[in-house]
Amino acid sequence: MSTNKAGDPGSGGPAQFSEEEVAAVTQGPAGDPELEDVDAAEIDATEQETPFEKLVAHSRRLTAKQVKNVLESVLFVAPQPLTLDQLFEATGIEREKIQKGLEALQGDRREGVSGLVLTEVAGGWQFRTAPESSEYVRRFLKVKPQRLTRAAVETMAIIAYRQPVTRPEIEDIRGVDSGAVLKALLDRRLIKIVGKKEEVGRPILYGTTREFLEFFALKDLNALPTLREFQELTEESREIVEKEAPKPVTGIVDELSDASFKQRVADADKASEAALAELEQAIDRADVTSKTADKVLNPPEPPPDQQPPGSGSPPTTPDNG
Repeated sequence: MSTNKAGDPGSGGPAQFSEEEVAAVTQGPAGDPELEDVDAAEIDATEQETPFEKLVAHSRRLTAKQVKNVLESVLFVAPQPLTLDQLFEATGIEREKIQKGLEALQGDRREGVSGLVLTEVAGGWQFRTAPESSEYVRRFLKVKPQRLTRAAVETMAIIAYRQPVTRPEIEDIRGVDSGAVLKALLDRRLIKIVGKKEEVGRPILYGTTREFLEFFALKDLNALPTLREFQELTEESREIVEKEAPKPVTGIVDELSDASFKQRVADADKASEAALAELEQAIDRADVTSKTADKVLNPPEPPPDQQPPGSGSPPTTPDNG
């Protein structure tokens, strides 16, 4: 016959614990009263960093497999793509060995074989999750897919292919005001201000950033498909590109490669050059007018032999004496 507490008859269920027993389990072991007024000692010892020269000497003895393992560890904890120079500063391994190790590691960590893919992006190397795992990774991290709106994709495509480019040039292509989209892209650090154009009004020039390359997984701007390459795609390849890539990009690519668009841009450039030339001529005319007025208001004095009688200094008489 089971009991609930201290011999009390129960209903047949498991016996209950007293409050003292529950407290003893949940509160853990009691502290030593004699140590309450004692300050805790520092028990974490800081290990000194290995001197770089010693690291270099040790790295020379690493095998090819060990080099690959070291690079894999460093790249795994890196928050952003690492260049060859950064990997050398971190490991002391010769750059030639680093390059070979990266190529070997890229063969092991490739799409379709590994859940982590080694990608050359934004001028460096970075581990990225395999595309087929993206849905599961996003669910675990509780993040939504990052997608750009049609307006953002259009603007990004124009800037990427025509940079440096001004806001009026972007709006001339898109046909709509693009100020709000440019501000959003600046906030996302996908574009940046690279300077001002040397023309009337000195409009701001925009270009892409390193974050742009990371966002689109591009090694550099040369990795962007050229307009000629897109035009020369086979029908089957074009269908794949149009299916995988955002639809607005194809429209912008077609527009950028359109002969009439090129003519409009050329006409706009000619108009800008004509306006600038007219402004320079106006400045020259104003300069000539200013000089003429200055001569009329402040005429130069004539030479002494051309001065009228009675003006200037009295003539001197020769000394016959």
